[in-house]
Amino acid sequence: MSPLSPSDDDGPPLRADAQRNRARILDAAEAVFAELGAGASTEEVARRAGVAIGTVFRHFPTKNDLLAAIMKRLLARLVAEAGELGGGDGLFTFFSRLVAQAAGKRSVVDLLARAGVEIRLPDTVGHLEQAVGELLRQAQEAGTVATAVRLPEVMALLISVCQGALHGGWDAGLQERTLGVIFGGLRGH
Repeated sequence: MSPLSPSDDDGPPLRADAQRNRARILDAAEAVFAELGAGASTEEVARRAGVAIGTVFRHFPTKNDLLAAIMKRLLARLVAEAGELGGGDGLFTFFSRLVAQAAGKRSVVDLLARAGVEIRLPDTVGHLEQAVGELLRQAQEAGTVATAVRLPEVMALLISVCQGALHGGWDAGLQERTLGVIFGGLRGH
């Protein structure tokens, strides 16, 4: 099943109403955890999603399952965003957007870390790496990224910078200055 498909991760495709409920639960959960952090309850998620608590637990038996689904959805969005970009500046645009998003998604990731949730999403991460690889290839063809730059280094930089923005709460100025240093290195000038 595609990482972007609206289904239960381990089961058959969901009925249309179940897909809508799942999407509403995930939307509500993202908002609730962003606003309330680690103290947020699944009851509040259910209330904001307009569903019964049993519906939340049918889709996500534990809070950790719900948080993992949020992270999977966030990664799937990143894959889609990377796929929409291209050309000489696509990699730089993606880098900038991702760092800005990392700085804004602190509460969900912090909650996962506090709960000790280890998310293993190799398929989704693999799709992201492929999309970034395509952006890198296009940037190198356009001459905006040095040909000596390889995908493992780009992924290491992307992950490291996002972790810094995520845990450091970087403001826009720090994001811009840091990305300027990285982009200068990628250009190889």
